[in-house]
Amino acid sequence: MIDGVTATASEDAPATESDGAGLRVLFDVGHPAQVHLFRNAIEQLRADGHETFVTSREKEVTTDLLDAYGIDHRSLSTRGDSLPSLVAELLVREWRLLAVAREFDPDVIVSRLGPVPAHVSAALGCRNVVVSDTHVDESLLQRVYQGITFPFVDTTCAPADFELPVDDADRRPLDFQELAYLHPRYFEPDPERIAPYGLYPDHPYFVVRVAGWDAYHDVGYDGLSPSVLRELIGVLEQHGTVLVSAEKALPADLESYRLQIDPSDIHQVLYHADLYVGDSGTMSTEAAMLGTPAIRTNTMVGDEDENVFRELESRYGLLESFADADRAVEAVRRHVESDVDRAEYRRRREQLIADHPDVTDRLVETILETTDE
Repeated sequence: MIDGVTATASEDAPATESDGAGLRVLFDVGHPAQVHLFRNAIEQLRADGHETFVTSREKEVTTDLLDAYGIDHRSLSTRGDSLPSLVAELLVREWRLLAVAREFDPDVIVSRLGPVPAHVSAALGCRNVVVSDTHVDESLLQRVYQGITFPFVDTTCAPADFELPVDDADRRPLDFQELAYLHPRYFEPDPERIAPYGLYPDHPYFVVRVAGWDAYHDVGYDGLSPSVLRELIGVLEQHGTVLVSAEKALPADLESYRLQIDPSDIHQVLYHADLYVGDSGTMSTEAAMLGTPAIRTNTMVGDEDENVFRELESRYGLLESFADADRAVEAVRRHVESDVDRAEYRRRREQLIADHPDVTDRLVETILETTDE
């Protein structure tokens, strides 16, 4: 262990034998959202005769999700809890990924935008396909992060409106990325999945999300404070059950509200909820794309908000965003005290899906086409 960083990995080496008929694709997965983003692409590639291998990171429920979906993986590191440990983890992870990739001998490494897979791809001479949809507003951090990453990336999949230091020939548009797993092709509502938790579609319940706010792109921002969280719970529990999904420790008096489920059931819980409110960008987007009324509040909200949030709000009416937490509480109060037409929200979801291509298909096409260069 290096300053809180676990540097262990499975002793099982990735297979290197191949009949030459398919490609060898390594997925580097470091966050729960990335499990969802890539899992259907992994399945599709395997079904088409390609060989895949997954490296993972011990962060929140990342490895639990991979296990729940039956995806074999090798854990390379545990997320550090301080700046020195995060730097140490970065170095450990790069060394370990290089060793694993040398064994697996990939044609392509697929990942979120990050220096580790980009450097390893360059060292091995294989392609690096990255997916990005997160703005970094702090200019110095942005320059450093992009400067040590983009020179080594081959193809970037990102929303069309993103300003990135990438030639047009090296980028592919990929909007509404959560549809990679929330499209009806991959997600089917099943109320029986939530029944074991005492949840039922005809019994009102609400999901509140509290993010960790400790990622590099969160620097300078914050979300729900304990006092606002208490106020939200007080408003919501007058109308139904309140479930709090939290990345971090909750105040002792709120711990009993914590959502405790199999992490692979989170989208079923979101779909059948009467309302979602939270400070997480990802889960706010997921709830909205599932057709669940969604309210997002954090200090990132503003004129420079990412396009996905603006579109979900202004074009589809599936999301409301507030920088002011008090305004968010008032929006929650209005919602629970009004007669919300859930069928209308489902119709809006259907329109969103009709307007956008299958994200997984587009990602798989990009993975395959980059190998032809």
